[in-house]
Amino acid sequence: MSRSKRTFTWLAIVSGVALAAAVAARTHAQTSAVVYEGARLITGGGGTIENSAFVVESGRFTQVGRRGELQLPAGVTRVDLTGKTVMPTMVDVHGHFGFQNIPAGTMSKETFTRENLIDHLQRLAFHGVGAVVGVGDLVDRSDMKGGRTGWGDVVLRVRDEIIPNAALFKTSGAGMAWPGSGAQGDPSRVDVAYPVTTVDEARAAVRDYVRIKPEFIKIWVDDRAGRKPTLTPPLYGAILDEAHKFNVPVAVHNVRQADAKEMVRGGIEGWLHVPVREGEIADDELVALVKDRVARNDRPNMWMTLSLVTSWMNTNGGGRPDFVDDPLLRATYAPRQIEQYWGEPLRKMTPEQVARAKDRFQSDAKSAMRLRAAGIRVVGGTDTGQSRFLIGYFNHMDLESMVAMGMTPAEAIVAATRDGAEIAKFNTGLVAAGRNADFMVLDANPLENISNTRRINKVVLRGQEVPRAEMAAKWQAQFGQTAATGK
Repeated sequence: MSRSKRTFTWLAIVSGVALAAAVAARTHAQTSAVVYEGARLITGGGGTIENSAFVVESGRFTQVGRRGELQLPAGVTRVDLTGKTVMPTMVDVHGHFGFQNIPAGTMSKETFTRENLIDHLQRLAFHGVGAVVGVGDLVDRSDMKGGRTGWGDVVLRVRDEIIPNAALFKTSGAGMAWPGSGAQGDPSRVDVAYPVTTVDEARAAVRDYVRIKPEFIKIWVDDRAGRKPTLTPPLYGAILDEAHKFNVPVAVHNVRQADAKEMVRGGIEGWLHVPVREGEIADDELVALVKDRVARNDRPNMWMTLSLVTSWMNTNGGGRPDFVDDPLLRATYAPRQIEQYWGEPLRKMTPEQVARAKDRFQSDAKSAMRLRAAGIRVVGGTDTGQSRFLIGYFNHMDLESMVAMGMTPAEAIVAATRDGAEIAKFNTGLVAAGRNADFMVLDANPLENISNTRRINKVVLRGQEVPRAEMAAKWQAQFGQTAATGK
């Protein structure tokens, strides 16, 4: 054998051994037991364990209790979290991911690629979000004229993957609306929903929609303050009836109380905003309708994502609230974007504008709290979609808006973890045996101040620590693109 061949063979053997060792190391890291000890543990189910211990094996929690009281497996690795607080990662049931080019501050259908969607899911993981449902997603559908849109299957492929260092993903598909009255804002999203104007079209759209097995069917019932036509009671009634034939839930973006009442009567399951908004307050009749559904066990598991994030943030106008300078936010968004999206707009708000923002928030909050007391469960949802909506960071603002509305920090955490996971059928959101080992380690206690969820020490998904420093460095290296585009 020639010297060159011997050298090549030797290198191949060494490379093979190194690769095998690396694979073995990863396998060991994924399967060996680790016990995390000493932290205050917020379980996600409403309970707290001081001086806790929990065991993670093969990406899942296997034991949870107090330090010194668990039966630890042989060879367990110990991690001391004394002085820290642990809580489950969050779940977002109402996000519009994939359209934003975050570094450039732009949006387009062309941006909706597998790579960009994964980037968004990794940004969510960085912020302590373990699972999300995409709403109004770009996915191939009937064009309602006998053809197809040809928009591809990115969300269906990503839905079936477990991607390292990324939130789990499910989709609610494209959504349904009167033509042009669905998602607003950037033009890239306006025509994504199925356009329906007749009962026959509505039923045909549902039959096409359910083929992708969506987590729920999203509909828009909003005339945009009288500026646009919208789905009428016969149309959304047909959607509800047809969807329930396939046992697929329906969730709605609606505004007016009259529509909310009709949809409660029709068996709707979810709301992707407070069900009654823009100055109306949920009245006794609507409250009674909700209570009656629960009492009769007639699709009683109703829920709502409040999506009051921007409304609450606007109540902080007229100055410079602390979140504008939060290191967590500045880890993933360029300073120029932060100033453009929130710093300058908040600073420029007049006292009258701030007063109107507070009145609007309090009105919506009152409706939400009345309906929550009647039996509609609050779950986490940010309505992330436009460039001003900060992916990942908004989940912390969502928690803060819940507390500002009147929920306790413990109740807000349950809404954003366990309850969202149950609605979206994710095996996460709770520190309990058998659940995915998805948790945040915090440097301060959010039960004392909900903003402490922003003080993240580390994030663990499916038993593996997310490399947050490396991820932040990658995104910060892109900040120059923002300056170059002038966005």
